[in-house]
Amino acid sequence: MSKKVLVSGGAGFIGSHIVDRLTKRTDLDSIVVVDNFWTGVRENLEHISDPRLHLVESDVETFATDMRFDEVIHLASPASPPWYMREPVRTIKANLMGALNCVDKLVPGGRISFASTSEVYGDPLITPQPESYRGQVDCTGPRSSYDESKRCTESLLFELRRTSDIDLRVVRLFNVYGPRTRPDDGRAVSNFLSQALTNGELTVYGDGLQSRSWGYVDDIVDALERYFWADSIAYPGPLNVGNDEEIPVIDIARYIVKLVPGARLAMCPPIPQDPTNRRPDLTLCRQILPGWHANINYEDGIARTLKWFADKVTKGARTDAPSPVRLADGGSAQEEVTNAQS
Repeated sequence: MSKKVLVSGGAGFIGSHIVDRLTKRTDLDSIVVVDNFWTGVRENLEHISDPRLHLVESDVETFATDMRFDEVIHLASPASPPWYMREPVRTIKANLMGALNCVDKLVPGGRISFASTSEVYGDPLITPQPESYRGQVDCTGPRSSYDESKRCTESLLFELRRTSDIDLRVVRLFNVYGPRTRPDDGRAVSNFLSQALTNGELTVYGDGLQSRSWGYVDDIVDALERYFWADSIAYPGPLNVGNDEEIPVIDIARYIVKLVPGARLAMCPPIPQDPTNRRPDLTLCRQILPGWHANINYEDGIARTLKWFADKVTKGARTDAPSPVRLADGGSAQEEVTNAQS
């Protein structure tokens, strides 16, 4: 039987990669993408010519339709501190009220898959972080609109699963990066790459020893595809998905400096409540998704992402732009993008 699927935030970084995978399914007769283009980009979907794809410009919390969906994949939320800290109310609405509206659009017994975050663990006191860890989130801190709305949405969905007839998948993602990230996204990898290709000065906050687990988007979407629809899985979550190799931020910056001649580090004061470490315990993930692991190391992933960024910056270059920055492999990118800070 043909199915209908709704993807909120489907023009975003991860969402557009998810839509790519959905178009390969033969059991779907409709793929509806809802995006308000707050952080999503139309260009991320322009390569898709599938007649089943329907793009609706709308906030997910107010999206209205008489159609009911067999599956909903709820991704609509900014994930970068500069974006969600500027508009905290909008962030909370996208996560929590968006989830409520998505559930209302399900057929009885339909499945909702929700992209939560490692930020629900706050600044963790244990590492790696298992799903059972209750975390250390400051509910009044500057990051709380994102952290707490993700946590509350998890709570909402699990309560709805307990009290009503929904099928649930909740995944907690750890530091995903790769092509289709906005140049002004503001998170570390995109920030460093944009800075390297423009003014050449990579801003490292604090001592740079805060560590993250960098997951290349292709690896992460492989896991999401299996967990959200491809594998026969009954486990509702939460499920950690990420790369469990922990790398300091400054190592990422130094590697990018090696790739872009002329780039250099600029050490800045630390960001308030920037987590000191982030690493997933993938014990449960390996049980639920046997055989899956993050194959692409950060050197390869960053090199691929740099090429994508360089191409985008070059295509968007102004006629009065400065001379191009030369890349280590002989490529170039115009200095055109102004960065958000993270």
